[in-house]
Amino acid sequence: MKLVKSLYFQILCAVLLGVVVGHFWAQQAVALKPLGDAFIKLIKMMIAPVVFCTIVTGIAGMSDRRSLGRLMSKTLLLFLVLTVISLAIGLAAMHIFRPGEGMNIDPSTLSTQGLSQYTDSAAKLGVVDFFMHIIPDTFIGAFNKGEVLPVLFLAVLCGFALSAMGERGQPVLTVLESASQMVFKIFGYLMRFAPVGAFGALAFTVGQYGISSLGALAKLVMTLYIACAFFVLVVLGGVCRANGFSLWKLLRYLREEFLVVLGTSSTEPVLPRMLQKLEALGCKKGVVGLVLPTGYSFNLDGTAIYLSLAAVFIAQACNIDLTLGQTLTMLAIMLLSSKGAAGVTGSGFVALASTLTVIHDIPLAGLALLIGVDRFMSEARALTSLASNAVATVVISLSENACDRQTLMRTLADGPQPAASTDSPAHWPAGEPHRHS
Repeated sequence: MKLVKSLYFQILCAVLLGVVVGHFWAQQAVALKPLGDAFIKLIKMMIAPVVFCTIVTGIAGMSDRRSLGRLMSKTLLLFLVLTVISLAIGLAAMHIFRPGEGMNIDPSTLSTQGLSQYTDSAAKLGVVDFFMHIIPDTFIGAFNKGEVLPVLFLAVLCGFALSAMGERGQPVLTVLESASQMVFKIFGYLMRFAPVGAFGALAFTVGQYGISSLGALAKLVMTLYIACAFFVLVVLGGVCRANGFSLWKLLRYLREEFLVVLGTSSTEPVLPRMLQKLEALGCKKGVVGLVLPTGYSFNLDGTAIYLSLAAVFIAQACNIDLTLGQTLTMLAIMLLSSKGAAGVTGSGFVALASTLTVIHDIPLAGLALLIGVDRFMSEARALTSLASNAVATVVISLSENACDRQTLMRTLADGPQPAASTDSPAHWPAGEPHRHS
């Protein structure tokens, strides 16, 4: 009975049911798309207030605010290193498995119908435009679209301002702490609909595109999943071992979040819940509130693997031999485009379009080869990025002495949990995900 009530079991059943319904009742399954869309919209509605309250109260409560610069520098450096490794892994996987070889595609014969929505978005991913986008038009405007970076920017400013005000800022801080408990409580209610959202989204994907659509491009999809698995198990696993904790136990601890991401192909629905669960691991609120939302925009390692892999696939399929110089230029551009795509729908595909628009060595029309299977590859991108950001947050917290290692090890080892009130960040309204039986 306890298993049936657990969110993990419910989402797992919903995911399996979605695949079955999508495969056997494709036409009806396509009509279920609003279920997934509605769930994602409900969660995105809460992202801005959750991020704002978490970061403001976290910074205002930091005893050593001078360490913020060091924290952000260390965070961005780690993200940069992980992204470079991701791009290299995608490139290596393509030269090992060579899934595009032998396709002999003539780019002039490819239909570019349906590409305009991606190329139009790609045109907006310039570096200057990206950084200008961080600054909201108005104070309230930062919350309008539910995007992370403008809210993050505003929250940091407010956190420093409240901290500098001292006692005079305490009333505002008290209100924000109460508001934080309220939004997390609302989020807990909304997460009860996660199985419905995962079911609708996955049923639509399988019904719309069909498992059979993987056919000719199955080798490409498998190459991406192998590359992502290598990054998670070898690279992230090595980082975890070097810092004294188990990757497997961390992934198991976050298993419900991974199932939600698998069903919805998006990491956004689990951002508020990730903030809660990483804080429950013993990581300080201020560090988690800064590192994780920043990672959502600057540490898209799954997307980075996809970018180098997909670009070289198009080159192989079209019999284009890239020189070392062209390859290095392409990787340098991808290093930027993988960051600039944050918050854009279909971010991986849009980032790829923006890269091909700039380098010209690979035909933009080659994107048409990927449209049919991109949805099946988006799950790998999202799952990999989520795992990377979770590991990075714990590692940065440990390096800053902002994580109680005993709490971390006890929680990951499924040891006895301290009692929590319903208003505690460690309280989980939907099936107590912080405990594993």
